Parts: sequence; structure tokens; C-alpha cells
Amino acid sequence: MFEKVLLRNIEIPNSHEIGVYENAGGYKSLATVLNNYKPNDLIDTVKESKLRGRGGAGFPTGMKWSFVPKDTKKTPLLCCNADEGEPGTFKDRALMEKDPHMMLEGIVIAAYAIGAKICYIYIRGEYELSINRVENAIKEAYAKGYLGSDILGSGFGLDVYIHRGAGAYICGEETALLESIEGRRAQPKLKPPFPAVEGLYGCPTVINNVETFACLPHIIERGPDWFKNIGPKESPGPKLYCLSGQVKRPGLYELPMGISIRELVENYGGGSCSGKIKAVIPGGVSAPMFPENQLDIGLDFNSLAAAGSMLGSAGVIVLDDTTCIVQVITRITEFFNHESCGKCTPCREGLDWSAKILLRIEAGEGKHEDLERLDSLCNTIFGNSFCALGVGASWALQATLKHFRDEFVQHIEEGKCPFH
Repeated sequence: MFEKVLLRNIEIPNSHEIGVYENAGGYKSLATVLNNYKPNDLIDTVKESKLRGRGGAGFPTGMKWSFVPKDTKKTPLLCCNADEGEPGTFKDRALMEKDPHMMLEGIVIAAYAIGAKICYIYIRGEYELSINRVENAIKEAYAKGYLGSDILGSGFGLDVYIHRGAGAYICGEETALLESIEGRRAQPKLKPPFPAVEGLYGCPTVINNVETFACLPHIIERGPDWFKNIGPKESPGPKLYCLSGQVKRPGLYELPMGISIRELVENYGGGSCSGKIKAVIPGGVSAPMFPENQLDIGLDFNSLAAAGSMLGSAGVIVLDDTTCIVQVITRITEFFNHESCGKCTPCREGLDWSAKILLRIEAGEGKHEDLERLDSLCNTIFGNSFCALGVGASWALQATLKHFRDEFVQHIEEGKCPFH
């Protein structure tokens, strides 16, 4: 039985309150850091743990921190990406609602490492309970001396502010998130310069995900070797998997990084609702799906990348044999078309045309040449859009055309959806 660490408190009554968190050992890691670590030593410890960002890209956390210039005249800033706009993903919401102090302790630890005095937590506006719980947690942390100008008498200070998002998917992209905080339209910015060099208000800025911050107190408490010994060598640690779709036991599961898709779905999720799995999306709807015969792949960054998909936000979505794949990818493409910020032509025009063609095929009015048009559009969008939105959308569509092309052909030749 895998020992839960990220979810260890959530079944305790009033787990969101600071007293419950302290009774479970909360904020002891922060005291350890402030009393025993220099910032560079802390960065080296996180590097040694091989913690990779849990927001989607999987970039090494300690390495990202080390990009902040040491000789900068501008005080670095810290941002927590709690936008969580990827369909099929609900892990960060659970942490904020049930155990917000774990995230806050990680935030203070990270701020100390990079020398930040201010942190902005960017939470999607629909997460009303998350916002309320984090607001109360911040007030409790100030009252107990875990936030403010002189944290635990160390001389280090940090102020934390919440910024409400407005439900735009694009704000999950780092530079678009920063633009939104500054009050401008949320659109990605050209990189370089990267945020760690020149980010929010022109200051060096580090952006990490809620789950990434939540890992930090445990790395300090148990050591980087403990973290490295969980899961695969290059993608270690405990991981939160969001299991949903046509599965018997959907929910949030904390398991070792690298567990196979099949083991998660069948052993923990109880299998598909119909008894036969058709496909599984491994990392939110922007991650290319796998058919049933490819489900023995490990749910970690490297294994999924090698197999032609990605872990992303670990939103694992199960599709059983009653599912129309054409309908699924049409809804996904419509979503991305709607959420495109419109800044770049490949994404703005390519996704719009892709959605129109898919709707035509779904309605039974498609033509065989439409499949060639979709192939061409995917190749045009992939790698040419300004940010990862177009990449994910076209990649997901490419996977369905590869693995389930016969269903598209069936829609075209029968002039209707065979599943309805």
C-alpha cells in the first residue's frame, strides 16, 4: 500500500485549518529551511531530488529556480499557477480546498530559495471554495508568523496575494498568466526572455504549480533520496492522478510516478463502465490518446513522451467501447478553438477550420478528402503556433486520426454516426 503524503491530511476533519496542519507536522519543514539552509543549498537540494514541475511541462524545478539571475537589481517575484484549466484535471483544486497550508508552506520555501518577497497565487475564478480556503489560510499563516515581514524570526519576509482568473484556458500558459496579472489581455509572450530572467513587472519571476509547491515540505522533511526512490529515475516522486470518464471508480489517486495506465484504470479505477476500454487520454485533453492495446505505458514524463504523448496535468480520461471517437475529438477541438487567444494564425485559423470539418464529419456530411485536410491542418499547426495550445490541440487530433481513422471513414461512408 503506497503511503500518501500529498493527500495524507484530506480525510481529517477541518483539514484546511492551520491547527490541523500543524498537528500533522505542518510548517516544521519551513522552520528547518530557515534555520539550516542557505538559498543556494536549498536550490541544490531540490535539484538533487529531481522534482519536475507538476503543472504539465515537467521542467526540473530546481533548475528553473537557478535561472534567476544572482546579480539582478530587481527583487525576484514568485507566482503560483492555480488556474487548472485543463479538462479532466482537478488535483490542484483538491489541495487548495482540503490542505491549502501544504501549498503555502511550499510557497514560502520556494520564495526563500529565489529571494522573492512577494508571491501571487493565480486561481481560476470558478474555484470559489478554493479561493475562500486559500484566503483564510493566508490570514491564518500571517497570524502565526509563517507569512509577513519576519517569518519565524528569521529576518526573511514574504507577502502573498490572490489574483482571480476569469476562466480563460490560455492563462495556464506562464507568460499569458503574467500578462493577466498585469491587467492586460492574456496572450503568450515571445521567449526569450524567459520569465525567470524578465517576468512579472519586468522582474525575474518563477512560476510553479500548486502540486509542485506541495511536494517541497516533504522533500525537506524526508530528504531528496526518499523522493528519488519513488518511481522512475528521471521522473520520481509521488504523483496525483485525476481519473475520470467512463470508469467505475473515478477520483483523485496519489500513487508513485510511473504506474502504468492499465494498472491505474483497472486496479484502482475498477475498469471501464462497459467492461471494455476503447482508449485512454493520459494527461488532460491536450494529450494524445492511446488505444486499449497500448495501455502498459508508464504514467511519467519520459515514458509517455517516448510513446508519443505526455503526462501533462495527469488528467487520465477513460473512454469505453460505447464512445464515438469522432464526437470526442470534435468536442475537444471545439474547446481549443474557443479557448485560443487568437494571437497567431496557425492556431486561430487552423483550429477553426479543423472544428468545422470535424462537425461536418460528425453530422454525416464529410468527404474522404476531409481526412487529408485534417492531416494537413495538424501538420501546419503543430510546432508553428505561438504557445502550446495549438500544439496540444493538433497533437490530440493527430492521435485520433492515427489510431481510429476507420471510425472517421465509417462516418463518411455511412453518412451518420454509427454509435448513435
